[in-house]
Amino acid sequence: MKLASASVLATALLGLGVLASAQSPSPSPTAPAAGPKKVTRAVAVVKPTQGSNVEGTVWFNAVPGGVAVKASLKGLAAGNHGFHVHEFGDCTAPDATSAGGHFNPKGNPHGAPTDAARHAGDLGNVQASSDGTATLEWTDSSMKLDGSDGVIGHAMVVHANPDDLKTQPTGNAGGRVACGVIGVAKGE
Repeated sequence: MKLASASVLATALLGLGVLASAQSPSPSPTAPAAGPKKVTRAVAVVKPTQGSNVEGTVWFNAVPGGVAVKASLKGLAAGNHGFHVHEFGDCTAPDATSAGGHFNPKGNPHGAPTDAARHAGDLGNVQASSDGTATLEWTDSSMKLDGSDGVIGHAMVVHANPDDLKTQPTGNAGGRVACGVIGVAKGE
């Protein structure tokens, strides 16, 4: 009798389980995972190299038609100063040589920011006034923020001399007076 009761109980429980699963709604399909968010804003806080007082902030904002670059710098000698994105996001050397050469993922010659074929990091010059301040607003139609040819993770470098926009490979812009790593801006 005990065996029959146990068998009836097991069958009843099994039946309830089947009945419950038949009445439960099937789970809704999960939405596909979204791809990585596109970065739209980056920033570099540039700090002085050894013996320099140059510092400032450079913003990079994705806009229709490229990237808007907006710089505000102080501590410069009056005149033009080469302004480039460099290969490595490393400003640890006292003279910022740890940032490497100009960022150039396509192997182009050095040139002006308006040249069709140029280093991706060639942004020309910033012009400092007699009080040592400089601002720049430029939209670069070929610049990208992320990806293998994007500027994020590279260094923004300000040079002591003007970039002549032609001498290979650096534009004869002289030593580095400020350096900062370009990173994703807060709020992204």
